[in-house]
Amino acid sequence: MENKNAEVTNIEPFMRSDQYNFIKLQVKNIIHAHATVKDKDVIHAVKYNSLQKVLDLFPEANEDEQALLEKIVELEKDIEAERFLNELIPYVIPFENVTEKTIMKLFPKAKKLKLPPLDEIDFKDISYLGWYDIRSEKKYLIANYRGKLTGIHGTFKPSVKGICTLCNSYEEVGLFMANIKTGRETNISRGNYICRDSQMCNENIVSLDKLNSFVELLKN
Repeated sequence: MENKNAEVTNIEPFMRSDQYNFIKLQVKNIIHAHATVKDKDVIHAVKYNSLQKVLDLFPEANEDEQALLEKIVELEKDIEAERFLNELIPYVIPFENVTEKTIMKLFPKAKKLKLPPLDEIDFKDISYLGWYDIRSEKKYLIANYRGKLTGIHGTFKPSVKGICTLCNSYEEVGLFMANIKTGRETNISRGNYICRDSQMCNENIVSLDKLNSFVELLKN
């Protein structure tokens, strides 16, 4: 994310990347309504329905935060939408900063692990960190699970277009399968189809529910 028109305020970062994406979706709905609907009452309903959905994400928002979010009902044109979304960027909480040391600690058994380009990642843009190691044909995921960074790795076989388990969007996906220990000597494989492109997947995530459920499935 690149903030072009940030306003200086005393508001601290209070929204996650998935929540920002959700707001972006509501903004898109409002602009689309203005472009395609003539009935002012319908447009009014779309705006305030979107506002309520956004406010529901932040039940503990203070007055300043609510005032910032309520600007969504003033939007009519693309340029106004872009300005509003840029204004929100300083209030996005970055995903926990992941270093090479962090990755090696999360995947201690991975030999000659290819690291992702950490210096190219904007951690405000992601809900999880994911990358594909083509040499080992494995995909690695790092997510914040129950307040702690958790690493998951598994085989990844690119497939065709389908619904991603993490972002629930129709994208190029592949079958991710992880080996899970269920006892001292018992292993089973679990997984599902997820996006090939983890950055695109992150852009599509508007809720952490499916991501958390996937991590829980592979950790238990």
